[in-house]
Amino acid sequence: MREIRPFEPWFFILFGLFHLHRVRGLWDREGYAVFWLGVLMERGAFYWALMAVLGGMCLWALAMFFRRFRERCWWRWAYLFGGGYVLFDLFAIVAELSFWQRLLAAMFDTAAWYWNWLWGAFAALGAACLLFGISLLRRRRSA
Repeated sequence: MREIRPFEPWFFILFGLFHLHRVRGLWDREGYAVFWLGVLMERGAFYWALMAVLGGMCLWALAMFFRRFRERCWWRWAYLFGGGYVLFDLFAIVAELSFWQRLLAAMFDTAAWYWNWLWGAFAALGAACLLFGISLLRRRRSA
């Protein structure tokens, strides 16, 4: 069995919890959109702390992917694709790329027909990450 590094279960657990919070958007569209658009526009301490934590986790995960590439654990591909996406997302938000601003505006359009599908998918991704992280943690502890 390939070694599960100490950080790996927590990577999935923390990202799972972060994405799982999006279930709030399914029952409180307006409140959810107002909160997150406010965070994105105001760029206060919470915004920068969140950017630092998410960016740091993704950079660490990408380093893990490349350092442990020969072990070929299938879940480490999430570090490359998911972490790469999150880092691009964080960059695009900070750089205020116009196409990304339009995408975010569409994502937080509370009247959009796709609202429940979009935020439900994020919440489902969060649940899957959380459960997978717990599974990795159990496997690591039993090994």
